[in-house]
Amino acid sequence: MSAAPYNQAHDVNRAAGPCPVIETARLRLRPHRLDDAEAIAASFRDFSIARMLRRVPMPYYKQDALEWLLPRVAAVLPDWTFAVTTPDDRHIGTVSLELRKGVWYLGYWLDSGHWGKGYMTEAVSAAVGRFLSRLPDATLHSGFFADNRASLRVQEKLGFHLTGCSDVYSTARQAMVLHIDTVLEAGDFRPAPRP
Repeated sequence: MSAAPYNQAHDVNRAAGPCPVIETARLRLRPHRLDDAEAIAASFRDFSIARMLRRVPMPYYKQDALEWLLPRVAAVLPDWTFAVTTPDDRHIGTVSLELRKGVWYLGYWLDSGHWGKGYMTEAVSAAVGRFLSRLPDATLHSGFFADNRASLRVQEKLGFHLTGCSDVYSTARQAMVLHIDTVLEAGDFRPAPRP
C-alpha cells in the first residue's frame, strides 16, 4: 500500500488556507499575478540578488518567471507566496512560506534598489505574523548564505535561531555555498516594530 494518500491528506491539513492580502505601514503583500513576471525577471537579472538564492538560474528570463508563477497563480500549492509591492502596486520582492514534505520553509528576496530601508524586515514580519495566526504551532525553517549578513539580521530580529550549516548548490553561482540553517519555533516570533 502506498503512503502517498496519507502524506497528501497530512499536508492538506497543515495548509494555512488561501494567500491573503496584507497591508503594512509602507508595503502591500498580495498573491502573485502573471503580470508580475517582467518585474521578477528584471530583478533577477541583477546578480547581486540572484547569487543569494539557491534555485535562481543565470541568466534569468521572463519565461523563467512565468514558469515559476503558474502553479502559484493557479493556487494548486498549499504555500503562501506574496508579491511584495509598493503602495502603487510596483513589485519589489517576494516572501514565501512553502510546505515541503510536511515542513514549512520561509524564503524571501528584495530588489536591490530597495535595500537598506527595512522593507524586508517589515514584509517578512507581516507575512510570518499572519501565517502564525493561522498555524500557531507551526515551526518555520529558513536560512541564508554565509555571505548574506542582511538576511541574518532580518531573521535575528524576528526570533529565528541558528541550527547548523551545510554546503548547498547555488544555481546562479554555479558553485557550492555555505548555507546557515535557522528555525523559528512556535512562541519565539518577535514581530518587527512599525517603521
